[in-house]
Amino acid sequence: MQKVLIVGGGKSGAAILRILVVIDQVEIIGVVTDRPDEPILVEAQKEGIPTGNDPIPFLEHKPDLILDASDRLEVRDFLQRRKPQHTILLSGSLIELIAYLIEENEHLFHTLRQRQLELEAIIQSTHDGMVAVNRKGEVTLLNRSAEKLLGVTEKEALGKNICEIVPTSRLCLVLENGQPQLNQQQEIPGGRVVLTNRVPVKDQMGEVVGAVSVFRDVSELLQLTEQLANLKDMKNLLQAIINSSDEAISVVDAEGKGILINPAYTRLTGLQESEVIGKPAHVDISEGESMHMKVLKTRRPVRGVQMKVGPHRREVVVNVAPIIIKGELKGSVGIVHDTSEIKQLYRELEKAQRMIRKLEATYTFDDIIGESEEMKIALSIAKQAANTRATVLLRGESGTGKELFAHAIHNASSRRYNQFVRVNCAALSENLLESELFGYEEGAFTGARRGGKKGLFEEANGGTLFLDEIGELKPSTQAKLLRALQEKEITRVGGTKPISIDVRIIAATNLFLEKAIAEKRFREDLFYRLNVVPIHIPPLRLRKQDLYPLVVYLIKKLNLEYGRSVRDITEDALALLSQYSWPGNVRELENVLGRAMIHMSFQERVIQRTHLSIPVATEIAEQERIDVNRPLRDVLVEVEREHIRKVYQACQKNKTETARRLGISIRSLYYKLERYQLL
Repeated sequence: MQKVLIVGGGKSGAAILRILVVIDQVEIIGVVTDRPDEPILVEAQKEGIPTGNDPIPFLEHKPDLILDASDRLEVRDFLQRRKPQHTILLSGSLIELIAYLIEENEHLFHTLRQRQLELEAIIQSTHDGMVAVNRKGEVTLLNRSAEKLLGVTEKEALGKNICEIVPTSRLCLVLENGQPQLNQQQEIPGGRVVLTNRVPVKDQMGEVVGAVSVFRDVSELLQLTEQLANLKDMKNLLQAIINSSDEAISVVDAEGKGILINPAYTRLTGLQESEVIGKPAHVDISEGESMHMKVLKTRRPVRGVQMKVGPHRREVVVNVAPIIIKGELKGSVGIVHDTSEIKQLYRELEKAQRMIRKLEATYTFDDIIGESEEMKIALSIAKQAANTRATVLLRGESGTGKELFAHAIHNASSRRYNQFVRVNCAALSENLLESELFGYEEGAFTGARRGGKKGLFEEANGGTLFLDEIGELKPSTQAKLLRALQEKEITRVGGTKPISIDVRIIAATNLFLEKAIAEKRFREDLFYRLNVVPIHIPPLRLRKQDLYPLVVYLIKKLNLEYGRSVRDITEDALALLSQYSWPGNVRELENVLGRAMIHMSFQERVIQRTHLSIPVATEIAEQERIDVNRPLRDVLVEVEREHIRKVYQACQKNKTETARRLGISIRSLYYKLERYQLL
């Protein structure tokens, strides 16, 4: 017996309560809410379930499961702190999702039941007699028409052997040999002659598990006329059933031309009958290939295929099956399910997850891919550094994964349960960066927030502060940072009172700091404070043996982002990647793979050489082409142009960042871009 406590109400809480009260293995020990008008209280009182506005008395009963439907952060935090250790807490969006799935399941059950009732109505209303038997020959179905023709009621016939009801029946023969008997004449009790079809019923393994006989009285022409009328009525009934279905239905003939759609299909796709009937099967597809044509070609059903349909590019999942009559392919029928709303909810969830990842350390050492000796050395140093309080300096080219190392070091340290704060020193101006790092007092400058503001050092107190692109700090900010590292205290902008801090610093840079020190752009004393545990992350061109594991990891990541199902890469394509020097490192590799997957069709599962677009051939050709007759000036001009072009592209054509990396002024950069026609 599982003890469950429900906290909060709302629509989701009431829905969960209605489901749980009918489960024998579940005991609801109480419902807690501070809102007296909640519908869940009425439900609980009706079922005799204790209620209250304080969860503490109920927690003393040590529930196995707490369902938090309050959607309030303070309630969740309180329950997380006060719940027994073994108790599982489910809250928020998960409860809403469970409630939604329960309601959807109930809807599907009622729909299935309705379809079953409609099928029974069809069977009972048909003019043909129908008799079904099981594997033993015992009657399991006898409709009203069969009762009239055979002179026996269904109640009398059920469970008896068919030969006792109809001595001349040949259904037993069909059970024995598994062969259908079509358009056979037979005399039944009362002297009537019927035309009957007998077919075996087989399971998925092809084993005969029963047989069905459908027969009609042909002794009088009037009965035949009535049957034709009934067939017409049945057709209209089936059409009405199809038109009233909430499932979008599409039917094509053997040539792939549309022959039937229902109103639900029009509502989903936005296409009218005149735009579909008689037109090719792919006319409604805006992204993906026609599953009707695939089924007509293979004569096999397909299920769960994602695509976009109609002018509004609605995201759907389709199930398509062939229509085969007497072994002849007549067409195919497709059921289209709208998934655009689910996809939108999924995208919103991913967006929320990405926002959360920006606020905390996400990655661990398990997320860092590397089997090369250089990477193993870097990982070994990083793991040792994680167990200390020492300041770490991550050094490496852009795109090598310095931020992943920072996350992993924090998550492997004793500070992992405290805040991880990241700041890009190159993204903020000097004054703004100083106020963000150290905070400010009220009135420190125009626009300062009333009451002042805590800085990132204070936010990260007890945790880790990751200073990315540390080499871009201005001298005045370097001095303040040095004091914070030395004295373990900071002073807010506009303030005079020192504030003690306990922050572990992880810094990162892609600059050659020794050169910056020599050029008086970086303080030597700060460098020594930061360089306690230096970790050099090797570029991708120096660890080509890590290329395939990285490709596999990035394919899985990009599959989630792009909704694809790519599994691997060919050896030929991998060899092409190995020839490239990867100036953008892992970030550039991810871009190349993402671009390749975007240009692949949805059915392709392996990245081919033709999918890749990288300047390998150009790079190799330039390395091999040497003209000994060219003047030095021309060679220098070409080298300068190519270097500016590569840096310009690496900075996504950000001129300020390009000028900074090149060490020239913006004005000089504009002149060179115009001169070399790179704008």
